[in-house]
Amino acid sequence: MNYLAHAYLSFGQEEILVGNFIADFVKGKVMLDYPQSIRNGILLHREIDRFTDSHPLVRAGQSYLRPKFGHYSTVITDIFFDYFLGKNWRKFSDQPLENFIEETFQILERHSEQFPERFSKMFYWMRKDNWLLHYATLEGIQKSLTGLSNRTSFDSKMELAHLTLIERESEFELIFFAFFKDLETFTQSKLTEIQAQHDSH
Repeated sequence: MNYLAHAYLSFGQEEILVGNFIADFVKGKVMLDYPQSIRNGILLHREIDRFTDSHPLVRAGQSYLRPKFGHYSTVITDIFFDYFLGKNWRKFSDQPLENFIEETFQILERHSEQFPERFSKMFYWMRKDNWLLHYATLEGIQKSLTGLSNRTSFDSKMELAHLTLIERESEFELIFFAFFKDLETFTQSKLTEIQAQHDSH
């Protein structure tokens, strides 16, 4: 769910960005329908998710959420991290957040013929309602979590998760900064590794 982070961690590479965004919608052998450069982005997305899910700092953050939100805690921390990335954007990039997001949407639109159908439908709303920009505000986070809650088949209570963010914002922010530094270092080296491995075939 943390699309702003995935955009940032594409490091300005167009096809990596496209793969990073569509990864959750590409299953099994469908992967082989894509050019290698986009496949590298899909692989990178999966590595980012794996690293995030197993990171002790992320698990520490989830421990605040698990009693109330159970297995939805992983989705909630993803969204919280996009909130902190958006809120602290100037610490990560000299480019204004609005410009970065607009550029991201333009790149994705240029490659829209590569979109899986389900992503294509979601992207329409992502761009129309500018999800990536709204992730940077508490109001936007509340809206996103309520939307997700409405789409789950069980009573996830995610529409209340922003209250935990308000209550423990400083703790979550400390976790975010320490974790995201690790994630950025990991992603840069993993991207180099993926590209070297697959581009040599």
